[in-house]
Amino acid sequence: MTTSVRGVFVGMAVAAGLALPASACGNGIMLVTAGAFWMGRDDGPADERPLHRVFITDFWIERHKVTNAEFAVFLNAEGIVASERERRYDEDDANARIHLIRLGVPPHPKDGQPVRWIADPGYERSAAVVVSWFGARDYCRWRGWRLPTEAEWEKSARGSYGVEDLLVGPREWTATILKPYPYRHDDGREPFLGQQRVVIRGASHDDAGAAAAVTNRRSEDRRGAASGHHDVSFRCATSEDLGGY
Repeated sequence: MTTSVRGVFVGMAVAAGLALPASACGNGIMLVTAGAFWMGRDDGPADERPLHRVFITDFWIERHKVTNAEFAVFLNAEGIVASERERRYDEDDANARIHLIRLGVPPHPKDGQPVRWIADPGYERSAAVVVSWFGARDYCRWRGWRLPTEAEWEKSARGSYGVEDLLVGPREWTATILKPYPYRHDDGREPFLGQQRVVIRGASHDDAGAAAAVTNRRSEDRRGAASGHHDVSFRCATSEDLGGY
């Protein structure tokens, strides 16, 4: 994070009378302070209504979506298959930008050379897509974090905390089961455990301008959650106090 952006963030917090840890943000993760915000809307699709106030406690959320290079490191460490035997990544998808590469020259199926997951050249810093919900969940767990709830996602998108590309594709997986509003974090909608429908937030390049709204909700069933999608990525969050991260 640049000094100027960090200064704006801390200045806003001080002006609002908020007590912050010594370091309120790091290069890759941002603190969103506790408070109420307006969620949903009154003039949109039925599953986005009504506009209502929701209180969220402090949480940290990654400033950027997880990249291909970052997810490749995870695949090399943990493999492509989740504990539920679901694939974490659809490497055969035409939009996949992480592939198994045989190390050593010349490559040959029987040469005994090791193979590694490596991000395609030029796509290392692009958002990782065709990652299943299970892959996104496991990556965040591997980092010691979790997927954000849809309320955390929307509060981040409505704020001025420096969390980037929330309304610039691809969309993002959350930890929330699709249920009607008003939103309540204690009504069984969290966490999604692989059943019912999981909420996807954000917009993608497939959306028309009017569809790129902060309130936009999409969802996938178990089969969809176990699949990668060309227009869905993710970022991680945590409720733990990271202090001077």
